[in-house]
Order: sequence, then C-alpha cells, then structure tokens
Amino acid sequence: MRSEPKINGGFRAKMEHALYSGEKKYVIGGIAVIGVLFGVPWYFMTRGSKQQSHQDYLEKADKARSARLSAGSSSTK
Repeated sequence: MRSEPKINGGFRAKMEHALYSGEKKYVIGGIAVIGVLFGVPWYFMTRGSKQQSHQDYLEKADKARSARLSAGSSSTK
C-alpha cells in the first residue's frame, strides 16, 4: 500500500479557508486587520486637533459670520 503525499493546497485555497471557515483565530485576526486599517488613518487625522463641542462650533461660526457681514457693510460705504 502506497500512501499519497498530503497536499496542503495553494495560497488561494488557504485564503478561502481563512475567509469562509469562521474559525475564531481567523475572525479575531480579521477584526484586528480591519481595526488597524481604519485606526491608523483616524489616529493621524485626529492627532493634534482639539475636539470641539457643538456650542464651540456655533460660536466660531457666529463670529465668522459677523466679521464677514461687518467687512461687507464697511466696503459698500
């Protein structure tokens, strides 16, 4: 009796197994990869910027609006 050598499969077969098997280690690995893909850009975009409340944003918008209106009215004189 001859035993056939075990074929592990190619890259595609391994990827399909990882994607569709639902094994816990692959699910956790996928969540980690997605977290890194979205977390790194988010970290760099929010680094150094102070989070503003909605009230701060409204006050800043009101100041800009009043400055724009006062500049426009003084230029028409």
